Amino acid sequence: MQQSSWPERLYLIRHGESAGNVARDKAETEELERIDIAERDVDVPLSEAGEEQAAALGRWIAELPEHERPTVLWVSPYLRAQQTAEIALKHADLILPAVVDERLREREFGVLDLLTRRGIIAQFPEEAERRKRLGKFYHRPPGGESWSDVLLRLRAAIDDIRRDCAGERVLLVAHQVVVLLARYVVERMTEEEILAIDAQGDVANCSVTSYALEGGQMALAGFNDVEHLEDHDAEVTAEPDVQAAPR
Repeated sequence: MQQSSWPERLYLIRHGESAGNVARDKAETEELERIDIAERDVDVPLSEAGEEQAAALGRWIAELPEHERPTVLWVSPYLRAQQTAEIALKHADLILPAVVDERLREREFGVLDLLTRRGIIAQFPEEAERRKRLGKFYHRPPGGESWSDVLLRLRAAIDDIRRDCAGERVLLVAHQVVVLLARYVVERMTEEEILAIDAQGDVANCSVTSYALEGGQMALAGFNDVEHLEDHDAEVTAEPDVQAAPR
C-alpha cells in the first residue's frame, strides 16, 4: 500500500517549565491534597526557568543547519506552549507560519484536576483503585480523558500535518502526553511499548524528540534530548504536567 506523505522533519517539543509544574511539585513536597493554582489550566504561564529553557531551545534552533531548521509551527493553544514557541522563535530569529490547534492541548483530568496523588487517594479512593485496575492508557476520570481519548484527537491532527506539511520541517510545541502519544502514532506502538517508555521517566521541559524522513517513513532521530539546555546553561526540569495517582 502506498504510504501518504510525511514532513521532511518533525520536532516534538514539550513546553518549558510552567508555574503549574512548580505549584504541583510544591504541593506534593508539602503533602497537600490540592495544588494552589489560580488560573484555569489553559492560562497557566511559564515559570522563570521555563522562559530560560525556551530561550535555550531557540538558540539551539538557530544553530541548526539551514536545511534542518523548522519551516512551520504547530502549537497547542495553552499559554505555556504558546509562550514556549514565541520565546524560542524570537531567539532563533525565525518567523514561521503557525497553526494553533486545540487537538494538541493537554489531557483533561475532570474531577481529578488540581488534586495531588494524596488528594486523589483521599477524595476519590474508588477512582484511584479503578485507575490501578484499568491502567493509565484506558482510565478515564469522570469528566476527563484517558490516553486513548487523547489519541482520537491527536491522530486527526497528525493526519492533517501529514497532508498539509509534506516536505516541510515541522516544529510542534505541546505537552508531555502529546509527545509520548505522537511517538505511539508515528511508530505504530502497542500500549505496552509506550507505557514502558513512559515508565522510564517524564519527558523533560523543552526537550526535543525528533524524526527525519527516510525512505518514505519517519525515523526517530532523538527522544527527550536535553543537551541543548545543558549547553546553554538552562535548568533541566521534568515535573509531570499532571496530578495523577501513582504510576
